[in-house]
Amino acid sequence: MSEEPLRPTNPDLFEGLKAALGEQAVSVSGAERHLHSQDESTYPAVVPDLVVWPQSTDDVVQIVTLAAEHGEPITGWGAASSSEGHAIPVKHGIVVDFARMNRILAVHAEDFQATVQPGVLRLDLEKHLSQYGLFFAPDPGANASVGGMIANNAAGIRAHKYGATRSNVLALEVVLANGEVIKTGSRSVKQSSGYDLTRLIIGSEGTLGLVTEATLKLHPVPQHFATAVVGFGTVAGAAQAAYGIIGAGLAPAALEILHQNHIRYMNEDDGSDWPVLPSLMIEFTGSSDVATGDALDEARLICEDAGAESFTSGLGHQDRSEMWTMRHGARYRYRRRAPGYVWSAIDVSVPISHMPQIIAYAEKCATDLGLPGEVLGHAGDGNIHMGIGYDPGDADEKQRAGELSRMIIEKALELEGTASGEHGIGLGKRKYMVAEHGAPAIDVMRAIKKALDPQNLLNPDKVLPDPLV
Repeated sequence: MSEEPLRPTNPDLFEGLKAALGEQAVSVSGAERHLHSQDESTYPAVVPDLVVWPQSTDDVVQIVTLAAEHGEPITGWGAASSSEGHAIPVKHGIVVDFARMNRILAVHAEDFQATVQPGVLRLDLEKHLSQYGLFFAPDPGANASVGGMIANNAAGIRAHKYGATRSNVLALEVVLANGEVIKTGSRSVKQSSGYDLTRLIIGSEGTLGLVTEATLKLHPVPQHFATAVVGFGTVAGAAQAAYGIIGAGLAPAALEILHQNHIRYMNEDDGSDWPVLPSLMIEFTGSSDVATGDALDEARLICEDAGAESFTSGLGHQDRSEMWTMRHGARYRYRRRAPGYVWSAIDVSVPISHMPQIIAYAEKCATDLGLPGEVLGHAGDGNIHMGIGYDPGDADEKQRAGELSRMIIEKALELEGTASGEHGIGLGKRKYMVAEHGAPAIDVMRAIKKALDPQNLLNPDKVLPDPLV
């Protein structure tokens, strides 16, 4: 929790918000303000001037209107699970916590859709939808809010088959910086009408508007699956096998790559007994056990040709569920084993043919710099993460961690990839935006931002680089 001193709050703004929302929906207490000063990223905390909890779109309109009148910045807040500083209120101002806008408004099971408020948490939504035999595909691991997933275009282990959040949202309700409410998209799955404002808002990290309602695309829960954990001599070897599986057109529902230390930690923490090797976690889903089994058999041959040293399959429903739960716990396993250390998560994505190359490069750079660097990733779409651990009190170690991050990102761009596959830009990756997109494209982005938020009040100093970068 931040130790930054509290700034005085604008009394007129405070009273205006209390009058509009009620006293229980506005707080200037030190505890609440410090609690809303930092997300799960490693960036410095910044304490907001006040925190508000809207319960409706009308409440959000009131907040935004008052903020504009007083020139106060606004930062949206979901579950604070961001690793790139999206929720840190760098200009202080107002933090809008959507925790009380957490209703599932409608489930249109016959259309495979649900309409929800932004504060609904991913696992709560998953539990509710299970009674209909449906699920919302994006699976970032953390129990993120739907609003946060939309703001960040979150993805996860299912992205190869189902796409990221952007591919699974049909319509939005959004409050703009001037307090105007717009509707984007529709409940029709097929849409070709006007500019695609829905996709513009998704991934904009709260810099263009505040989402107050979303209509989500759902999928039937698979009834037939085949899952395996495959061990290799090196992480790069596992990546090569992943490339072979995709190249064979097998279309796995999930294809995850794990450093051997993560396998070791899962065995120690959860009682699994997988061989401690760099590994792939593979899952196929389909219309029958025969179809999924045939796909897994073909994948096994590809893995064996790539030098697989172990192949564990035949997992039942319970084992399969536990396997994916364990996969999601990577960040916390590392933290538990290095108290006092900071673990930053590098997130880049490259064309899948370059995945073995970026992994080998990342591991070599970590070794050369004398840092623990352990690769995890969504091998099906070329997205890798490297957990980089360092002692925050050691200036040299911290500097080397920053250098490692820079080297991996620049290599990903050299390989025609991106500085962020799913974690977003937030604070730390703004400096790479020009290199990735080019100055003319950044100028277009700035023009869109200025048109929708002329006072630069919505999550300022995020996504776009400073003008001279």
